[in-house]
Amino acid sequence: MAKGDDDTVLDETLVTKEGLKRLQDELEELKGVKRKEVADRLKEAISYGDLSENSEYQEAKTEQAFIEGRILELEQMIKNAKIISEKKADTKSKEIQVGTTATIRNKTDGDDPIAYTIVGSTEADPLEKKISNESPVGKAVLGKKKGDTVEVSTPAGSFKYEIIKVA
Repeated sequence: MAKGDDDTVLDETLVTKEGLKRLQDELEELKGVKRKEVADRLKEAISYGDLSENSEYQEAKTEQAFIEGRILELEQMIKNAKIISEKKADTKSKEIQVGTTATIRNKTDGDDPIAYTIVGSTEADPLEKKISNESPVGKAVLGKKKGDTVEVSTPAGSFKYEIIKVA
């Protein structure tokens, strides 16, 4: 873990190579294109005169603040990035970890098994079957093996999941 300027401990950003590339691409877009666009909007809004009642100016300043905040956030995430491999499962133990794909079945509801890849929170996308290691299900299955059953408390209630396969 890295330390910030004020000695606070900063979390690592767990990402795949593709996830890191997406973060870098977004940062490049914000620094190169979006900054220039908002600067042009500010210049145009300033030319309208009285800034106290200039909604275009206020909107551009708000957007500028958002962009600059996101740039700082992305720079920090990239600086603290830790690359994970999507094929990181230990072939001996087959324990679930970040980067592992696990097929799990909801025993409570009797649903069909679903294969999820456990990823860092920046890449989580349930629609693509990528769940965060910080989500209730992600936390519960970390370190578990094929055949294990875990109980997960979620906002929707408590569920039991059986781990069918670890890849």
